[in-house]
Amino acid sequence: MSQAVLADTETAPGARMDLLRFATAGSVDDGKSTLIGRLLYDTKTIFADQLEAVEAASASRGDEYTNLALLTDGLRAEREQGITIDVAYRYFATPRRKFIIADTPGHIQYTRNMVTGASTADLALILVDARKGLVEQSRRHAFLTSLLRVPHLVLCINKMDLVDWDKAVYDKIADEFTSFAAKLEITDLTIIPVSALNGDNIASRSENSPWYDGPSLLHHLEHVHIASDRNLVDVRFPVQYVIRPQSTTVTDYRGYAGQVASGVLKPGDEVLVLPSGMTSTIAAIDTADGPVDEAFPPMSVTVRLNDEIDISRGDLICRPHNAPAVAQDIEAMVCWMDETAPLRVGGKYAIKHTTRTARTVVRGLQYRLDVNTLHRDEQAGQLQLNEIGRVRLRTTVPLLADEYRRNRTTGGFILIDESTNRTVAAGMIIEAQ
Repeated sequence: MSQAVLADTETAPGARMDLLRFATAGSVDDGKSTLIGRLLYDTKTIFADQLEAVEAASASRGDEYTNLALLTDGLRAEREQGITIDVAYRYFATPRRKFIIADTPGHIQYTRNMVTGASTADLALILVDARKGLVEQSRRHAFLTSLLRVPHLVLCINKMDLVDWDKAVYDKIADEFTSFAAKLEITDLTIIPVSALNGDNIASRSENSPWYDGPSLLHHLEHVHIASDRNLVDVRFPVQYVIRPQSTTVTDYRGYAGQVASGVLKPGDEVLVLPSGMTSTIAAIDTADGPVDEAFPPMSVTVRLNDEIDISRGDLICRPHNAPAVAQDIEAMVCWMDETAPLRVGGKYAIKHTTRTARTVVRGLQYRLDVNTLHRDEQAGQLQLNEIGRVRLRTTVPLLADEYRRNRTTGGFILIDESTNRTVAAGMIIEAQ
């Protein structure tokens, strides 16, 4: 059995580690694979045989160093063989936090993949080559990060060793990106000069950048505050499944299972069930490990109520005076993902929103957005693959929806081509009427 190269990363017994999901993006050859490989190596989360294989491959290529980018080259080879991989996920941990990396392709034709990977991310990490400065892809990824409401953004100015750690180069790129980010709704921006190849400012501060007084990348990832990013005010609990045990010993159990989208649920709380409008109070909250005193996102729980109410999959439990919109007319930004046919006004699709599925028709396309210039083309009549636009939808049954800026779970949806069962679009609700 393989032995881990690194030391034990477990925390003290009983300690609870939180999880940070972050998406990486960057243009071709900006060093994204090397950066991911360096993070895995420096956190001691690769196995000895993996490291040996990378060292052997590096030697056979004539590299004078261990090419950590080869840790992710298996996926690149699969792409060259024609195998489609939307987003590659990597996992690692430190004594302070667990991490899931969504490694998204950087090419313009993979905009949909960036949307997929960043849609659930707490943080986005964008790489820029210090020699090239900001390019269109840098701006595109920053815009998508803003569109998807990713709370935290890190710009890594990579390959600083190739510009002799020139502070003027760093300042120029940082100022240009900060000016662009000011046009977007980016609430938390951190800029770090790094050399992924040599490990400078990755796991620890580097002596090569005495003029930089910020944290290393890993230190920032470990300490960035994400607890307040969760919406703990608006209670939203989409019902996924109704549990009625088929047991002779349990005859009066009726629970509603699902994942808490936002807010905090506690026994005794008064709740409203939509779309019926019936009210009740919470009797108990159960988990796989037993009952709990409260539930918050992203916990998966079973809620029991004190009253017998007709509740089924697709219904939503919230607070009586804080409910989402019950709407059939939706305005949303959508990223079109279908290679075979464009989005057209009048097109009919299935819409999947939380645990509710309905049918919808595209009533209008208000504009197509150029993600490079932020120009709105109000004359556009359709959306092609990877294009983003604002649309009006009409659904066959009401959706229980919030604005995406308020709640990424109840504000997001996907469109499905019913004839092929392919996901053709991802959407973010702007307004629900």
